[in-house]
Amino acid sequence: MAADPQLLARMRGGFVGGTCGVVAIVAHAVAEGAYPGTTALTVLLSVAVIAGAVAAGTRVAVVPLLLAGQVFGHIALSLGSGHFHLPGPGMLAAHLAAVLVASALIRGAERGSALALNAVRRIAAIHGPSSSLPVRAALPVGYRPAVRRMQVFATGVSTRGPPLVTV
Repeated sequence: MAADPQLLARMRGGFVGGTCGVVAIVAHAVAEGAYPGTTALTVLLSVAVIAGAVAAGTRVAVVPLLLAGQVFGHIALSLGSGHFHLPGPGMLAAHLAAVLVASALIRGAERGSALALNAVRRIAAIHGPSSSLPVRAALPVGYRPAVRRMQVFATGVSTRGPPLVTV
């Protein structure tokens, strides 16, 4: 019994989209140490969502999607901080290494998710729905006068609480 391919595709899309955003933010923070603004983060979030949607909807390889996410993420964060610069060879090497490591991790997470889902399906098929748990009947709620509810709504003071202790 195989895992649901649509669920695995959505998980793959989430992995790719999240990785695109996180790696771009971390690389930007390491390069400059500046926090990106809300506009830049919004554009970066859009880039990550698009990369995740493409990964979930197609079987395009993960490495090109992560590379495209890094390029567009770098552009979004650079323009958002008011300066655009071309990355140097060190930054390119770091991004490439991050993309390769991230793609290996995503592939492992994808495979691990498939194995875990298959195991859960096998266990559920063996044990089936459990009828040993007691089913509790719903308790009827007693009469609540509308006056009390109006008092709570009007004053904001509730009559519920611990009992009043008198000495």
